[in-house]
Amino acid sequence: MSVRAGASFGPDDYRITRADLVRYAGASGDFNPIHWSDRVATSVGLPGVVAHGMYTMGLAARAVTSWLGDDQQIASFAVRFSKPVVVPDDDDGVVLSVTGTAKATDDEDRIRIDLTVTSADVKVLGMARAVVTDTVYG
Repeated sequence: MSVRAGASFGPDDYRITRADLVRYAGASGDFNPIHWSDRVATSVGLPGVVAHGMYTMGLAARAVTSWLGDDQQIASFAVRFSKPVVVPDDDDGVVLSVTGTAKATDDEDRIRIDLTVTSADVKVLGMARAVVTDTVYG
């Protein structure tokens, strides 16, 4: 697939549960208790247990790579962590929703994809964008 300016995808929805946070903590080594303890999370002013920022960012990147397929690569990817993704202590968890729109850049071999990443109707990543190229070595 060759992405052109104006193309868009999504929403791609990803359910996040406390079990996902446990698995991510084990894989990443980030065992900060704000990611598993309501008591600790609320004691530092959070509304409850929150998803790891890098996990949230990784899911947004997954949405981009799923859309791109194998013909393009991400040359750069950046986000601002603007709001936490609060993950309730139940079997349903919370949904992270990702949409993207391709924009032209000054470099004709690259396209910028602006992302909107929300959870519970709140934008959780700001200035989220990927720059992609058609060539492997772009």
